[in-house]
Amino acid sequence: MKPENQLIHPGWLRIMHWLNALAVVVLMMSGWRIYNATAFLGFAIPNDITLGGWLGGAIQWHFAAMWLLGINGLLYLALNLATGRLLRKFFPLSPRAFVADVLAALKGKLAHADPAHYNMVQRLAYLFVMLDSVLLVASGLVLWKSVQFALLRELLGGYEGARLIHFFAMAALAAFVAIHLVMVALVPRTLVYMVRGR
Repeated sequence: MKPENQLIHPGWLRIMHWLNALAVVVLMMSGWRIYNATAFLGFAIPNDITLGGWLGGAIQWHFAAMWLLGINGLLYLALNLATGRLLRKFFPLSPRAFVADVLAALKGKLAHADPAHYNMVQRLAYLFVMLDSVLLVASGLVLWKSVQFALLRELLGGYEGARLIHFFAMAALAAFVAIHLVMVALVPRTLVYMVRGR
């Protein structure tokens, strides 16, 4: 098979990636508007980068995107497990290889010769996003239905603890998105793979 015909990302993965990207952007922008209603950390997000126009509108956008991310995320995880892709792409993990890849990245020498293979930095970054998304959903459930999810609320340090966890997990996801976009800009063919699959 010619290299240009090598399947890098199957169709289901590409569709789910772009749906997740849409959901995350809507969740962040509407979440920032919701945060601004209390600004409990002492600062506000500029309204120009928020979504919803007012608190009620932001909550509606947030809930709509929440369902999209939740359902799409569960399907993504299920298909990765069912196809064996999760184990094949993200494991095994090696602290030594991670340090080597981080050092290579800082020197601008991280190899991207085989687009079908994730380096250790990518593996850990994508696994982090999966775990961070679970934390976002769990803390979001507490913020949405605190009484119904009382046990989860207590595990997350109460309502205020869940609110802090939700905010900082979102900030971590925003940082990942920013770094992800920089990496795509540095290796633009990865965008082609995520659009065409090959």
